[in-house]
Amino acid sequence: MQETYLGSLGNYRKGSIEIIKGKPGHYAMSNVFEVASHAAPYEKVVVGKNLKYVIETVRAEGISPWFSASHDEFAVVLDGEIDVHFIKPSNGPLVNADTEGSVRLDAEPAGQPMGYVRLRRGHQALLPAGAAYRFEARQTGVLLVQTILGSSSVEKWAEICIQ
Repeated sequence: MQETYLGSLGNYRKGSIEIIKGKPGHYAMSNVFEVASHAAPYEKVVVGKNLKYVIETVRAEGISPWFSASHDEFAVVLDGEIDVHFIKPSNGPLVNADTEGSVRLDAEPAGQPMGYVRLRRGHQALLPAGAAYRFEARQTGVLLVQTILGSSSVEKWAEICIQ
C-alpha cells in the first residue's frame, strides 16, 4: 500500500515528473513548499495559471501588509497557523471595480473591523471582494491563494520550474 506523505515548509520532498511526450519546458512543475522557502514573507509567487486566474504560494511569516481585491479570493493553509484579519472599509471601495488581482495597501484602511479567522493546515477562508485583509502567522507557514493575476502577483517561472 502506498503511504500518503504530507509536506511542510520544514520537511518536503522535491517532486519530479516523467515526460511521456514533449519537452520538460512545456510543463510547469514545482513544489509549493520549495517555492515558499525561497520567497520573501508575503510575496505572492504564482505557481499555477489558467488564462487570467492564478494560484499563488505565500510564505506566511510575521504580519503581512494589508491587501484588498475587487473580486473574491480564496486562501488555504498548507502549513502553519495563520490568522486572517478583515476590515470593512468605511470610505467606499479600496480598489477600482475593474482592477484584477489583489492590491497591496499602503496602510491599514479606515473602517469597521470584521474580526478574524484562525486557519491551520487544510483550513480555508474566503477573502471577500471589497474587504481589506491581512495575514498574521502565529507560526511560519504556507498559504495557497486563488485569485486573478494582478499587481501583487510575482511570476518566477524560470526560477521555479523543472527544466
